[in-house]
Amino acid sequence: MSAVPRRLLPDSAAVADDGWLTIGGCHLGALTEQFGTPLFVYDEDQLRSRCREAVQVFGRGRVVYATKAFLCRAMARLAHEEGLLLDVSTGGELHVALSAGVPGSQCVLHGNNKSDEEIRAALSAGIGRIVVDSFDELDRLEAAHRDGFGPVPDVLIRVTPGVHAHTHEFISTGQDDSKFGFNLANGDARRAVSQAAASPAVNLVGTHCHIGSNVFRAESFARAVEVMAGFAAEVELPQLVLGGGLGVAYTADEEAPTISQWASVLREACESLGVSSDVYVEPGRSIVADAAVTAYTVGTIKDIPDVRTYVAVDGGMSDNPRPVLYGSGYEALLARSPFAERPLTVRVVGKHCESGDVLLSDAAVPEDLRVGDVLVTPVTGAYGQSMGSNYNRIRRPAVVFASGGSAREVVRRETFDDLLATDVG
Repeated sequence: MSAVPRRLLPDSAAVADDGWLTIGGCHLGALTEQFGTPLFVYDEDQLRSRCREAVQVFGRGRVVYATKAFLCRAMARLAHEEGLLLDVSTGGELHVALSAGVPGSQCVLHGNNKSDEEIRAALSAGIGRIVVDSFDELDRLEAAHRDGFGPVPDVLIRVTPGVHAHTHEFISTGQDDSKFGFNLANGDARRAVSQAAASPAVNLVGTHCHIGSNVFRAESFARAVEVMAGFAAEVELPQLVLGGGLGVAYTADEEAPTISQWASVLREACESLGVSSDVYVEPGRSIVADAAVTAYTVGTIKDIPDVRTYVAVDGGMSDNPRPVLYGSGYEALLARSPFAERPLTVRVVGKHCESGDVLLSDAAVPEDLRVGDVLVTPVTGAYGQSMGSNYNRIRRPAVVFASGGSAREVVRRETFDDLLATDVG
């Protein structure tokens, strides 16, 4: 197979004089020597560029970054600096955002099962908006109001619009059969709007929908606009949030709309339908996914004649569970020759005690792959580090931001003592 397409690598990816991959002007060999492997390497300039692209087309304060995709204090601070609001769906995500210096007013609280503790923490922080997901949640907000927690929050009613996005069933959220939001077809959404409008505990400002994550077809968003525009006009609320994570290409045979192309579809749909509400958007993983790569060290190559060749690396499902969860595909390259031809097919696996610990089922790799090589998987900036685990007591990797020829560690590698931090014996 031919080399990995350049478009799957971070914007700043280049080749050093010695043939090695560089990101943000930083040599991958030097980075892995300094910080070890596995290692997440982000192109910091690209992160800012994607934020700015979204803000340019939608407006400052109208783009909401999904922190579940990738969150640390440096990322929270970066998104806030670039004019994005932060979508937090748990008390933990809110805590990280606040600890990064992001004001509570610049955060939006999501989640289908917010606890009393999370709601009250958000109210105490002066949360910008709460996306209400159930009648039970309205009851909790009213209880908090009776107990003196305030101020009264701005809220949006999350609507499941009955739009089926073309994505994996585990990350589809807009269809009628969903754990998220109020069903539009059966009248729950209208009842929720009526209850919220009459409640002294909330200030109802708008409606929200989210059709799914990693959505490739822009027309799915246009369909959501069509459904939500009618409902927004009916309830006459000033804000409309058109959520649903924009997809990104992970493999050579995939293509996805750019943020600007996606914006054009939404804008045209809103204009054609006469949407008068202020429109906010949630671009999802498209802000971070293709801004990063993961670097691994090859530890074992096991060739089984007439069966397959296994290439084992020093990470696996603990730093990228997406292949196990969703059957997600990725590409692979060697850091020492990133654009080499890849005639061999191997299975790249991790070091966990599971046969299903597979990162790439049929990976194309160069024929001179050997033990000790730094193997790189692109487009791992979303849902790798954030969904990581300590399975087999693996220590979570470090994360570095690279820019202008220098790299800064924003998340350090865990130590063995970190594995005992919550173990009370």
